[in-house]
Amino acid sequence: MTALAIHGGHLVDPAAGIDALKDILLKDGRVAEIAAPGKLKHAEDAEKIDATGLTLAPGLIDIHVHLREPGQGYKETIASGTAAAAAGGFTAVAAMPNTIPVNDSPEITRWMQSLERGAQVRVFPIAAATRGSKGEAINDFAALKSAGAVAVTDDGRPILKDNIMRETLAAAARVGLTVIQHAEDTRMTQGASMNLGPVSFKLGLRGMPPEAESSMVERDIRLVTELRDSHAHLHVAHISTAAALAAVRQARRNGLRVTCEVAPHHFLLTEEHVGLYNTHAKMNPPLRSAADRDAMIEGILDGVVDAIATDHAPHAMHEKEIEFELAPNGITGLETALGLSLYWLHKQWRMPLGRVLNLLSAQPAALLGMKGRGTLAVGSYADVVIFDPKAEWTYRATESKSKAKNTPFDGWAMLGKVRWTVSEGRVVYTNAA
Repeated sequence: MTALAIHGGHLVDPAAGIDALKDILLKDGRVAEIAAPGKLKHAEDAEKIDATGLTLAPGLIDIHVHLREPGQGYKETIASGTAAAAAGGFTAVAAMPNTIPVNDSPEITRWMQSLERGAQVRVFPIAAATRGSKGEAINDFAALKSAGAVAVTDDGRPILKDNIMRETLAAAARVGLTVIQHAEDTRMTQGASMNLGPVSFKLGLRGMPPEAESSMVERDIRLVTELRDSHAHLHVAHISTAAALAAVRQARRNGLRVTCEVAPHHFLLTEEHVGLYNTHAKMNPPLRSAADRDAMIEGILDGVVDAIATDHAPHAMHEKEIEFELAPNGITGLETALGLSLYWLHKQWRMPLGRVLNLLSAQPAALLGMKGRGTLAVGSYADVVIFDPKAEWTYRATESKSKAKNTPFDGWAMLGKVRWTVSEGRVVYTNAA
C-alpha cells in the first residue's frame, strides 16, 4: 500500500488532544507519523496531498445507516451507500439489520462485509437482536460478534416484551455488545404517520404521541437498573423527544450506562416542515414539536447526547411520490450531516469545532467499541477527512452519490466542504477543485 503524506493542514483531533498545524504520514493503512509542518521524517517516497488552509480530522463514523442490502438494492447498495458516506467525510458506517432477509445470522453479517459488496469505506454490521426481528427469541450474540457485528438491535421493530428486552440486555452484556433500541411503543402508534400535535390535527393525520418514545426509554432504563451488575449498555437510537432525553439524563446521573444519538433532522426540523404532506419530511421517529427540537439542541450543547447519527434511510423516488400516510419513513443523510452540523452547531450556535467533530467521530467509535478509529493518534487506522472549514455551499440532492434523493435538505446552506476522504490509507473521495 502506497504511503500518503498530508502537508499543511490544521489537525483537529479531540481524542488525541491535538488542535494545531500538523503534517501526517499514513502508511500500510495506519497513521505512521505526526509532525510539525515540514518535519515528517519518512515521507520521501509518499504520495502527497497539499492541505494548506484546510482542516484534517479523524474520519467521521455514522453508527446508524440503512444500506438496504441484501434484498433492496433498487433503493441503495452497499457500494452506493458507502460512496455517499465517503462524499460526506465518513470512513466507517454501522449498518442496521432491517434487510431482506433480516441480518440475524453470522452468514449475512459476513456477506455484508465481503469485498464483493464494493464498499468504499468500512462497513460494521449491526445484527438483529431477535430472530427475524420478531421480538420473540434472541439470537446467538457471541456468534454474531465473532462474525463482525458491533451491536444488536431490532431497529424499527422495537422489543416490546419486558422479559425479552431484559434477556437481550443481559446476553449482550456477557459478550460485550451494545443494545440499540428504536424507542417506540408501537401499540400507541399504529396507523400514525407523523407527530401528534396541532399540525397532525390540521392535516387530518393520525399522530404518534411523544409518550410512545419516552415510555419505552423509561421501561428500558428500568431494566438496565435491574441489571446494574451486568454492565449492560443501552443506546437509544435517534432520540427525538424532550421527555425521553430527560430520562437518559437522569439515568446517567444514576450511574447507568445509557447513551443516545440525535439525527440532524431532529435538531433542525419540526413537525411544521411536513407542510402540505411533504413525504421528504416523513420519518420515524417523526419530526417533533419546536420544544422537542430545542431540547435536542440543548442536549447536544450540554453533552447529554453522545453522538450525531444520520439514520440514512434511502428510498426509491416512486416510493416517496405517493400519499403521505402510505409513503415509507426515512430520509438520506450521509452527505449533509457534516455540512449541517458545522453550519448550525459550530457557526450559528458557537459550539467549538472539536466538540462537533467529537460527536461525529471519537464518541461514536467509543459507543460501539471501534478500537483505533475516531482518532489520528500514531498507530490508529488511517481514516481522515480533509475539509475546507470556511467553504459555504448549497446541497443539491440531484448530485448525491446515493441512489436515493429523499431529503428535506435539498437547497440548504452547508458549511465545510469535504475535499478528500481517506479510508484506511486509501483516497476514496476527492473534490479538490
